[in-house]
Amino acid sequence: MKDTNGTFSVKEFVLLGFPSLSHLQVLLFLIFCIIYMMTLIENLVIIIIVQVNRQLHTPMYFFLANLSVLEALYTSVTIPKMLDNFLTEKKTISFAGCFTQLFFFLSLASSECFLLAAMAYDRYLAICLPLRYPALMNPTLCLSLALTAWLSGFLASFVSIVLISQLNFCGPNVLNHFFCDISPLLKLSCSNTEVIETLDFVAALAVLMTSLFVTAFSYTCILATVIRIPSGTGRRKAFSTCASHLVVVTVFYTTTIFMYARPRAISTFDFNKLVSIIYSVVTPLINPIIYCLRNKEVWEALAKLIKLSRFSLATHFSSSIRGKFI
Repeated sequence: MKDTNGTFSVKEFVLLGFPSLSHLQVLLFLIFCIIYMMTLIENLVIIIIVQVNRQLHTPMYFFLANLSVLEALYTSVTIPKMLDNFLTEKKTISFAGCFTQLFFFLSLASSECFLLAAMAYDRYLAICLPLRYPALMNPTLCLSLALTAWLSGFLASFVSIVLISQLNFCGPNVLNHFFCDISPLLKLSCSNTEVIETLDFVAALAVLMTSLFVTAFSYTCILATVIRIPSGTGRRKAFSTCASHLVVVTVFYTTTIFMYARPRAISTFDFNKLVSIIYSVVTPLINPIIYCLRNKEVWEALAKLIKLSRFSLATHFSSSIRGKFI
């Protein structure tokens, strides 16, 4: 379609996805559908457990519940459209839909950076300042840190999305990716993208470096404190409270920095698609497992929830049976 100045303007994009695996579209649909459902169930279970169990009404689990909400939304931004494209011939997304997807994807990813930093700061206070921890990490501060993480993520990506949406897209309109991401979009623009690439690089670097600095500082202090604990049991107990978070942080920042903290749009995308799958699909799936695998409190809360659910179902079933015979 031509715009007012006579040039062709793209109104929709084609998501190329995984063309080399076109013969496995149904299998890929089943695999990613299972992953998506498992991710939603895992994160929903964590949210419910933290909500209904008063023993888990602590700052650490408050932030974990926020992370579960975030990652459920994060996967829902990209996977449903990818599943739809596996089963349809016309793998298109509208111009507005593409930039809406990009906005929420970048915003939630940025919010996760800040939320992981808040979780690291919480562990720093708990381990390095245990006596002052209840007074310092009070409900007001918890809520403030969570809200700041969410709002900062959305504000950080807003300017980049507005600037990129103002570029001219004259064709072709085939995005070599399975969702709308910055690098493949910039490759399709017929405008000069150097300024926007630089600004986007600076914005991504600001988000990553700010959150990474807080996280690194927190864990440096934690490590220094743990080393000074005289007993081996005490050191293991102190470090076990933040080991799972450290694993999640390492995976998340490694893949995110590789994808976004680079000054130029990526020229090849095959390997980048694999990295994108790791941080947008696999990481949200394994994060709940990492956090809960060695967490005795979560397992105990889950066991109580299952027991309560069984009791409620049994009570409801017995009441229904009695009602039929009365």
